[in-house]
Amino acid sequence: MPTSAYDSDALPGETVDAVVIGGGAAGLNGALMLARSRRSVVVIDNGTPRNAPAEAVHGFIVLDGTPPTEILKRGREQVRQYGGRVVSGEVASAEPAASSADGDLRFTITLANGRTITARRVLVATGLRDVLPDIPGLAEHWGHSVVHCPYCHGWEVRDEPIGVLATSAASIHHALLFRQLTDDLVYFTRDTTLDENTRARFAARGIRIVDTPVEEVVKADDGGVAGVRLADGAFMARRVLAVATRMQARTEGLEGLKLPMEDLPDDMGRRFASGMAGTTEVPGVWVAGNATDLTAQVGASAAAGALAAAHINALLATAEADAALAAAQSGTTTA
Repeated sequence: MPTSAYDSDALPGETVDAVVIGGGAAGLNGALMLARSRRSVVVIDNGTPRNAPAEAVHGFIVLDGTPPTEILKRGREQVRQYGGRVVSGEVASAEPAASSADGDLRFTITLANGRTITARRVLVATGLRDVLPDIPGLAEHWGHSVVHCPYCHGWEVRDEPIGVLATSAASIHHALLFRQLTDDLVYFTRDTTLDENTRARFAARGIRIVDTPVEEVVKADDGGVAGVRLADGAFMARRVLAVATRMQARTEGLEGLKLPMEDLPDDMGRRFASGMAGTTEVPGVWVAGNATDLTAQVGASAAAGALAAAHINALLATAEADAALAAAQSGTTTA
């Protein structure tokens, strides 16, 4: 689901200090930090943020309750205020290029429209996509009556009849978190198994367990969720469904960077592997936000983007000092 349309900046023809791939919280905050350090930075944004279906962002101090589209709009304005550019487009490929004459790294980013840009450093902030269970009627309610994060949406669904659709062992903990928000919680085991200890724990917390398979999600007259239809034909009323999705980092167009990836336990998802400040095994490439931290909320993603950007700026400054020293010692000059 794309964000509302916005004006796209022109893609510069000269080499820039950094290209940020992804215009969500992590990407925009990273770009903001770089632009404020007087770095030439371009954000490539395809306009499909993970939280687009949500009505508001929650759990982020000061901005709690703000629509995601408004946060992104203000973020783009602030990046541009310091000279950064935000370009609407899809990345078709990203790969290392020949180094500069002084040995500094270079990367070529090619957009789907064929335009290219060269950058000294790259920050990947592409986010993730949520893979929902293949249950008829489920996807259309995503971000509204079908929720994932108890911290993002929990307060808004408090005291409602909630059903947890199990997807993996991680759903057990998911159920305990949502039990904090309602006394009326049903756990649909689907194709997962529960040991006797977990069943006893659920019983002690008043969580009902349904082992009959879920056939479909039934829509209510008001457009929300009315409940679920089970394989035996029974209907169970629920106003909210909680699902621990499988979270998949967005990798399209980035294969040429050869960034290492890793799977999370319990089939929770797959992410870009990263170290301190979003560093990766590929020199000159950082990753921040949900592309590497699958459970990060908006605030944590924004903070990660800022940290990665500060690290990028620091290493660029070091590279420039090294180049200036080498030039001085050889009797040449550098910019």
